[in-house]
Amino acid sequence: MDTRHSSRVTVDVNGESHEVTLDNRTTLLDALREHLDLTGAKKGCDHGQCGSCTVLLDGRRVKSCLVFAVTVDGRSVVTVEGLAGPDELSPLQAAFIAHDAFQCGYCTPGQLCSARGMLDEVARGWPSAVTGDLDTPTELTDAEIRERMAGNLCRCAAYPHIVAAVRETASAGTTAVAR
Repeated sequence: MDTRHSSRVTVDVNGESHEVTLDNRTTLLDALREHLDLTGAKKGCDHGQCGSCTVLLDGRRVKSCLVFAVTVDGRSVVTVEGLAGPDELSPLQAAFIAHDAFQCGYCTPGQLCSARGMLDEVARGWPSAVTGDLDTPTELTDAEIRERMAGNLCRCAAYPHIVAAVRETASAGTTAVAR
């Protein structure tokens, strides 16, 4: 690799520190998949339109195909592989299974990371475009969930199941931030 066009990047991914040398044009998605062997985040459109590559960067949702890996130096990333503990699924993952919130499964990693980030946003009191009263805690209605998850597409149209899984997770009070 031509070192004039590469950088050494240190990033915490799912609680583990990684140091890699990457071409400066490498996206976070490609760094995760090709350099760290974390293939959960999927390359769908590669233009930030489908959301299948969604991960959490410092606790906030990002489409990893739009983020240059060099910009995450010293930061924290959580992928779908980091949502669960070593021996069990996260409550959100369990709810996705219980509600059949995936069909082909291609979008599921991005949906899960987006839902995790969205639940944290709600817990922090962040409004969405459909939030009614900004002076009261957000009620996580189906419309609120759909609006907040709008950046994640599902070709199989499992949306009602995804909404039900997110609603169940939220009503169970499991809105803690991932790692």
